[in-house]
Amino acid sequence: MKAQAPLEPEYVIRAVRGGDLAGYVALRELAGPGFTSLMIEDAAFAKRIAAAEASFASDVSAPGAERYMLALEHLQSGALCGSAAVRATVGASPPFFNFRVLTIAQASAAADRRFDMSVLILVNEFTGCSEVGSLFLRPEHRKSGVGRALAQARYMLIAAAPQRFNERLVSEMRGVVAADGTSPFWEALGAHFFKMSFREADQLSATTDNQFILDLMPKYPIYADLLPAPARAAIGVCHPDGAGARKLLEWEGFRYDHVVDIFDGGPLLTVSRDAVRTKREAGLKRLVADASPPRPVSALVATPETKGFRCVSVGAAVRGDEARVHPKAIAALGLDNGAEALVWASSNES
Repeated sequence: MKAQAPLEPEYVIRAVRGGDLAGYVALRELAGPGFTSLMIEDAAFAKRIAAAEASFASDVSAPGAERYMLALEHLQSGALCGSAAVRATVGASPPFFNFRVLTIAQASAAADRRFDMSVLILVNEFTGCSEVGSLFLRPEHRKSGVGRALAQARYMLIAAAPQRFNERLVSEMRGVVAADGTSPFWEALGAHFFKMSFREADQLSATTDNQFILDLMPKYPIYADLLPAPARAAIGVCHPDGAGARKLLEWEGFRYDHVVDIFDGGPLLTVSRDAVRTKREAGLKRLVADASPPRPVSALVATPETKGFRCVSVGAAVRGDEARVHPKAIAALGLDNGAEALVWASSNES
């Protein structure tokens, strides 16, 4: 049984704002190596937050360079406890490189041998897709479905304005990286071509146009069987801390399609935008303030547009075209009683 969401919201998931920089810097220190989207310096972080604010406020009818950063705020303390993000388009600038893992057959009648081998090929085939990622919570807040709500809030944002996002979504999972910042996949492959540490490459990937990847990465197929066993074992495997996030992605409909990160070998998962479960099952409802809604179920309730986007996880009674929620939930969204909101209810989970 999943935990029942409280009637009064404990957190709000909202559009990032300028005053969040210190909170994101604290998250960066906790996230550790391999969490590329957080591994940038303070000045670059401030610029990224400003760009995200502009993205939420923009009036666009098609996906472009927008990056939507979501902050998980603890309502009582005001502390920033987690992050998530959606990029409207990847692969244009900077390029979005991956390895596709292909299986090729080797056979010889004369030698009486036939076997399959895995080959890694550098690709940029996901250009134009939208990307969901940057899911991270402070350890003390990983409880009672908070991480699940934060993950789903990204799809509530997409449901609020699907025209802002591409028809296919991708998500890169952090691969096998040790606490000291070493990656068996990187040490066996990338380090030989880039002549730098995994941390250095990860930092460059987060802060440059990624031209260095095109310049230095081998252009020819790489036989996985030539790599050491630890590197081969890391191909398509996510970091232990990301196992829960992967399950949430798969619950939404994402699938691994034999594409991995070029640095740590972590898996890339994809799904059609309109097939995402939360996005597909969410709908507009009229909010009715009710401190004790009858037979409440866990629900996500969000503002119906990107400007000033806010989302809460609460117990709600959803009947027909209305959702009865606690008045504090309506207040946390910045809406009025009777306003229209986007609602996803867990009764749709079966």
